[in-house]
Amino acid sequence: MQRPFIQKTLNNKLLAYLFAGIFLVFSSLLAISIGTVSVPISDIAQILGTKIFHLSTTDVDSMNANIVLNIRLPRVILAGLVGAALAIAGAAFQGLLRNPLADPYTLGVSSGASVGAVLTLFFQVSIPFVGEFTLPVMSILFSILTIFLVLLFARKIEHSMRVETIILTGIIFSSFLGAVISLMIALTGDELRQIIGWLLGSVSMRGWSYIHLMLPFFLLGSLLLILNARELNAMTFGEERAQHLGVNVAKRKMLILIAGSILTGAAVAVSGTIGFVGLVIPHLTRLLWGSDHKHLLPLSILTGSGFLILADLVARTIISPTELPIGVITALIGAPVFALILIKRRTEGRGS
Repeated sequence: MQRPFIQKTLNNKLLAYLFAGIFLVFSSLLAISIGTVSVPISDIAQILGTKIFHLSTTDVDSMNANIVLNIRLPRVILAGLVGAALAIAGAAFQGLLRNPLADPYTLGVSSGASVGAVLTLFFQVSIPFVGEFTLPVMSILFSILTIFLVLLFARKIEHSMRVETIILTGIIFSSFLGAVISLMIALTGDELRQIIGWLLGSVSMRGWSYIHLMLPFFLLGSLLLILNARELNAMTFGEERAQHLGVNVAKRKMLILIAGSILTGAAVAVSGTIGFVGLVIPHLTRLLWGSDHKHLLPLSILTGSGFLILADLVARTIISPTELPIGVITALIGAPVFALILIKRRTEGRGS
């Protein structure tokens, strides 16, 4: 009896990875293909095979090759990295706090990272020996500082630190830090007005250099979270139970919070504040494929990546030739989902 059950579970997980992988590939090809100049998918495959993988020596259209390799491909990869980072960070925060309303946006981490990025851009800060990585490093430092301040204030408000208190504190911090950024922009005039569009979230005109900036932090943060998947599973049953199972709760909690902040800070540094990805994607992934973090985290990476690539495609084509900030699209999708989750939790709370 046990072997068929294990086999069925394994097949379900393989199916989940297959669907998520197909969704990501489909989203990527669609986003590279569609634009002011349409590039057929067959041409995309030929360009990638010739120019990147050197599988062929066939001549390719130079204009299409330039569009694919220098404009759309880096944009798609960057959108995918940002979506993946926010989704896996959201899945980890939700597992740690045992609440589907937790994500980098609602916990104030995104806003903290934005403050760090805006200060770096405005004052032209450059950390010695860090150089071009100053922007993501400052965003990460401010995001880590913000999450610890949120936890500190939540403890002051309520010593038991209920999850609802932490989330409400995060929303308060997010609103306050957003007001600080708005005040900086208002006081400094035109110098920071160009950053308003960046703050709304965009991966437009970023190029390969931004991918190089984000990739090391994405790999580090994702690896830390995936290595702590078993501990996240244990902590979903409560901290006391996790300790009985041999988990060093304080150490693991710190690692997970830092890893989530690294991912959020790096994402915000290259794309601005993009809300609700870390809320919606882990929640939907959990509903579809279960809450085992060994699979939830990597599946959130694939699904979050594909989702933000599609959101960026909609942002740049829905009112073409004008582009919408990608954060507008994710907010239009995420805010109603956030409300539905909240209503569902309230209804379940009354029912129990």
